[in-house]
Amino acid sequence: MAEPDLAGDSKKNAAGNGVILMADEVGFMMNPSVKKTWAPESRTPVVPYRNRRQKKVSVLGAVALHSATGRIDLLCDFHPDSYVRSEQAAAFVHRVLAEYPQGPIDLVWDNLNAHKSKFVRELLVDHPRLTMHYLPPYAPELNAVESVWCLTKHHRMANHSIDDLDVLHAEARRHLDDVGSQQGLLKACFEHAGLALLKPRAQ
Repeated sequence: MAEPDLAGDSKKNAAGNGVILMADEVGFMMNPSVKKTWAPESRTPVVPYRNRRQKKVSVLGAVALHSATGRIDLLCDFHPDSYVRSEQAAAFVHRVLAEYPQGPIDLVWDNLNAHKSKFVRELLVDHPRLTMHYLPPYAPELNAVESVWCLTKHHRMANHSIDDLDVLHAEARRHLDDVGSQQGLLKACFEHAGLALLKPRAQ
């Protein structure tokens, strides 16, 4: 499989009205992500929660850069009380192909086995406009979507006291929808990964 070359792929996709996606998984846990916060002096804040380590909402998502225009989309598939496996990864690729029915697609993600399953490989054969690139091992900082996960899971939803899986699902979706509606935040996620965005070509 090809090594990621965002600059080269961006130029190619700009010429062909294509899209570059950087994808990964995240788990929104029933146990909250705890971080420092403000509180009145001598009153230590307490985050109440029930110990449900196995309860979570898994999300497979991607930030999608339209090279010709510079617009960025956020695509997310939600899997409450489940894990992302080969079938879910292949379903996400099917969604990407449906969302972007024309032009080249470059999908960048890590070396998780589900990303290289036979279901995914079959899609590469059936859709030659789709190219997959795999990041180096242990390099999440190179993936722009990681900043989306950090912003939602470790900041917006930090210290939550949610005790219902449906509520956790709804809150994760609400915050991701909000981040996905803000182009400035999505561009900052690319910049945080050290990825320069090309200026949109003149119309």
